[in-house]
Amino acid sequence: MKNQKHCFALDLKNDETLINEYIEHHKNVWPEIIESINGSHIENLDIYLVENRLFMIMETNPLFSFDKKQQADERNVKVQEWETLMWKYQQAIPNSKPGEKWRLMNKIFEL
Repeated sequence: MKNQKHCFALDLKNDETLINEYIEHHKNVWPEIIESINGSHIENLDIYLVENRLFMIMETNPLFSFDKKQQADERNVKVQEWETLMWKYQQAIPNSKPGEKWRLMNKIFEL
């Protein structure tokens, strides 16, 4: 089995000050957050920004599980603290379910 890529979208609140603060937080991500990512079989994680739309590419190894990652995050106080802080800057994209943040995207083309 090979690594897989997962792509997600999320919006930031359309406020230049908040967007700049969000960028600054991501220049110094808390070590506990990096540890949580690394410990969940995520090999690479990149976030891109255009206007107030975020795009995240996550490459995982075959041991990765969305369910296990979610369960671990729910038990991790620092991850919950980070997620609460980030929600100050984030907003759900249209048609999201209540509480849904990063939306998994469907691949429609590959070259």
